[in-house]
Amino acid sequence: MKALSMMQPVPELILEKKKTIETRTWKSNFSGEFYLHASNSIMKSMIERFDMDKERLIKGALVGKAQITGLKVYNTVEEFKKDFDKHLVEVPKKLPTYGYILDNVQRLEKPIKLKGKLNFFEVDL
Repeated sequence: MKALSMMQPVPELILEKKKTIETRTWKSNFSGEFYLHASNSIMKSMIERFDMDKERLIKGALVGKAQITGLKVYNTVEEFKKDFDKHLVEVPKKLPTYGYILDNVQRLEKPIKLKGKLNFFEVDL
């Protein structure tokens, strides 16, 4: 199964169903179920914005699963800002930006320690 690595608190916000679109600067034709991987890095600005305790966030592990059910292409900053409540990102890194629509989110009972990789990567458990 595929996995996608994200800096904390992004996977945690997805697991809490506060973030329902994951944005990337690259497009993939992949859709379906994948693992949420929490990288060893954190996004300090998002930790502060959501008042989260960074010490309690799991890092360097698979933490959940989600399903990509659609893709949105943001060609303008205005389009991007309309979905702020879904992707929680203030400004796109570049345009176009791709928004992967997430559904069927599930937290793993026990995180699985694993080193992340770039883009979608294959995980064989």
